Amino acid sequence: MFRLSNNLIGILNFITFLLSIPILGGGIWLSHRASTDCEKFLDGPIIALGVFLMVVSLAGLVGSCCKVTWLLWFYLLVMFLLIVLLFCFTIFAFVVTNKGVGEVVSGKGYKEYKLGDYSNWLQKRVSNTKNWNKIKSCLSDAKVCKSLAEDEKNEPEAIFYAKHLSPIQSGCCKPPTSCNFTYVSPTNWTTTSAAPLGDCNLWNNEPTTLCFNCESCKAGVLANLKSDWRKVAIVNIIFLVFLIIVYSIGCCAFRNNRADNGYPQYKGYP
Repeated sequence: MFRLSNNLIGILNFITFLLSIPILGGGIWLSHRASTDCEKFLDGPIIALGVFLMVVSLAGLVGSCCKVTWLLWFYLLVMFLLIVLLFCFTIFAFVVTNKGVGEVVSGKGYKEYKLGDYSNWLQKRVSNTKNWNKIKSCLSDAKVCKSLAEDEKNEPEAIFYAKHLSPIQSGCCKPPTSCNFTYVSPTNWTTTSAAPLGDCNLWNNEPTTLCFNCESCKAGVLANLKSDWRKVAIVNIIFLVFLIIVYSIGCCAFRNNRADNGYPQYKGYP
């Protein structure tokens, strides 16, 4: 009778193999159809993930079902490294996103964000010109300010100030409140010569510019990133528990393979 742990590992890896096919196909499709820098940035990681899942699942499937011990050993080694990497990334994600909160603005429904409030590691990532140009390209492709621009016609100032803007909209689509610009519409403001330096001088009413070069925009991106990373970290904890259980079952299957492969050597002996 085939052992339960081998069956479980075989079933789990067969499911993983099936999942890797659409992931790999999606990455290949995106690499051929991508028209923006943001989309092109995604195709490489998606293809790599698809190939990784396919190779590892095949190793686990063949190793457990066909009793190929060295393949199962390779599978367990990769699983162990994956567990370690996920654990390290989860700790890292909590550490680098520990700092940084939005500041409540009196009389406003939205918060404002300052780059200096976030961890040095995150600040360096968005302050790098090459990285930020890619991020700006993604922001432009995503049209994060489009909904505000569409509300430009006849929207009273009081209604805009009462809005609950996302961190990116607050940091990138309008000037900081400290600039004291005169409101015309959500993405159109009259500048003043008395405005403080910094982001105020970088603001431009041009829809493709706005405050995309401002530190407040970088802070808004980091605020959004912080929220996303925290969610990913929580999912990682759940996934880690699942991987540890699968790894334990895999160890049992590996022990079964060694026992089954070693059994004929003793057959016929007392």
